[in-house]
Amino acid sequence: MPSRQLVERYARTDWGLFVAALGLSLIGALLIWSATREWAGIALVVRHLVNAGIGLGLALALVAVDVRWLRAVAPWIYGAGLVGLVLVLTPLGQTINGSRSWLFLPGGFSLQPAELAKIGVVIGLAMILAEGRDPLRPPTWRDVIPAWLLAAVPIGLILLQPDLGSALVFGMLTIAVVAASGASRWWTVAALGGTAAAVTAALSVPLLDQYQVDRILAFRDPGLDPEGIGYQTRQVRLAIGSGGWTGTGLGEGPQTQGGFIPFQYTDFIFSVAGEELGFLGAAGLVLLLGFLVLRAFVVGLRCEDPFGRLVAVGVGAWLGFQIFENIGMNVGLMPVTGLPLPFLSYGGSSMLACWLAIGLVSCAQHRRR
Repeated sequence: MPSRQLVERYARTDWGLFVAALGLSLIGALLIWSATREWAGIALVVRHLVNAGIGLGLALALVAVDVRWLRAVAPWIYGAGLVGLVLVLTPLGQTINGSRSWLFLPGGFSLQPAELAKIGVVIGLAMILAEGRDPLRPPTWRDVIPAWLLAAVPIGLILLQPDLGSALVFGMLTIAVVAASGASRWWTVAALGGTAAAVTAALSVPLLDQYQVDRILAFRDPGLDPEGIGYQTRQVRLAIGSGGWTGTGLGEGPQTQGGFIPFQYTDFIFSVAGEELGFLGAAGLVLLLGFLVLRAFVVGLRCEDPFGRLVAVGVGAWLGFQIFENIGMNVGLMPVTGLPLPFLSYGGSSMLACWLAIGLVSCAQHRRR
């Protein structure tokens, strides 16, 4: 790409996405430090920042990528995601917290393929629903059925782990992309009904062990898992409720500093904000996260290219539902599914996937020439 065209591309990029994501990553580092400083020092903070730096670099590189190349490699990226999801179900996969979702890599690193598979599904759906048809003609069943089949394969593999939270993210982003493609609203209604039926089936049939079902439902009745999720949800609500308007101060929260909340630096990072930054600080984070999702949708609305529009909508739906689920499980409105809070929770796979999502939106917003 000529240097002048490259400069123009970067000049037209929606930098609000990058500023919001970088701000969230830095705030996440402070919250992780507060939650882990007594036993980890700054080690996890450094790794969090390194992951954010690598992710930022990859996102900036994607800005320069021609969207036609992104469309061309979509099948390969989707296929690589499937390979990772299959590998975790083999003896190479590692079980953490009851879910066989991880691959341990040399050098002490780990990878959660479900996080990176989201990238492949987003661009794969956009490829199927935007390419090779008249953009003025709504998608027919010949377009929608292959799109749902493309999403159903990774969803099925993820449910075998089992990881209900990630499966729901895939389902929600697929519903959003299909709806944004102009398909009949009845497809959306049917998909929402099918998702509800699938969740009910997952909780009713022997796909999940009883203790896993209890962990999911413990947000409603902590007595179902009093020493596990039930205990965690009680402590999380206590921490958030005790923060008041302005919080106890960073590094001063009794629940956080007392180590009463397991996995607080990953799944329950929002409780650190609620306790130590208070309602005002936590609300500020929600607004910043909401801004990120809104900007992704705005980019999608402004995209003249159908493929780019669907990529941006898919990313917005992915991040939006994941944010809703994570904060919801922190405040007791949603079941605990182990989904991280984008850019804030500690986790290399999640951080890289979220930054790549920002890069995808920035790449997709530039019209093909």
